[in-house]
Amino acid sequence: MKKSNILKVYSFDIWFSYSIFAHSVNIFIGKLMYTETELLSATTPFSYFPIVLQLLAALGFVGITMLATHFLGPKRKTEDKLINFESGIEQKGNARQPVAIKYFLTAILFVLFDVEVIFFYPYAVNFRDLGWEGFTAVLMFVGFFLCGFIYIVKKGALKWED
Repeated sequence: MKKSNILKVYSFDIWFSYSIFAHSVNIFIGKLMYTETELLSATTPFSYFPIVLQLLAALGFVGITMLATHFLGPKRKTEDKLINFESGIEQKGNARQPVAIKYFLTAILFVLFDVEVIFFYPYAVNFRDLGWEGFTAVLMFVGFFLCGFIYIVKKGALKWED
């Protein structure tokens, strides 16, 4: 039996599609032809072509949009247009006043314990498969955070009054 060396070639059509006001426009850009060995090897530069094309399209859209707003936008800058708009409420005081450090500490504690809850999700999904080893690991995890919380309470980090 004689083997024939048939070279398989794969062809891909490249289309650019967009829609404006519910009208779809499809533009045919060209064809890409790959042999089977080129398609299977991930180290060819052609394998990065779709990523580069998408990156160029995104950067081009951002650049064109920024230029269009610069040239088409209003040119007159008055004092009323340059002030911040806060829901129609008049400004009182300076926004650059220092904020109490207790606020930041409370925010960090919230993020810390919020992330702790996120780590419970894998255990909640697989608690039967993990068995007692998983339960012990979760108890240790909660214990570490509980020790930290007790330390925070003892230091008075959650007391707001001086």
